[in-house]
Amino acid sequence: MTGVYRAVSQVLKTPAADPQDAQRHFLGKLGFETDPSDVHYDLEHGVTGFRVLDVRSPKAYAECHLPGAVNLPHAHINAETTASFAKDELLVVYCWSPACNGAARAALRLSALGLRVKEMIGGIQYWQREGFATEGTRTELEAVG
Repeated sequence: MTGVYRAVSQVLKTPAADPQDAQRHFLGKLGFETDPSDVHYDLEHGVTGFRVLDVRSPKAYAECHLPGAVNLPHAHINAETTASFAKDELLVVYCWSPACNGAARAALRLSALGLRVKEMIGGIQYWQREGFATEGTRTELEAVG
């Protein structure tokens, strides 16, 4: 006997959230992260109120980093290394790419110290994929893997 095959939707298998729940979720998500395009826009337009932290190694930072970013490796984040940061200043952290959790580790440490923080999703890899300029001794995409 031949039958008609009907695919079961992987998208519709789990119902979508209620619109109000979805709004809360996405608002919350945007409270934790930003993206290269928004950071670039703000930097290009002289927006103040936030500081960009490259949380990779000093060697990686020297090779290639966002213009104006400060290097503070995630493993070195503590009360002493962040003493000069204002509690009301937003810190935007980034590392290599979506495959790197250094920015999440940095955000965890910074928030535990009572500092406001967002992760720049995609890291320097996606910054460069957007075509944005970098500073350092090696500014080509190959420098960031």
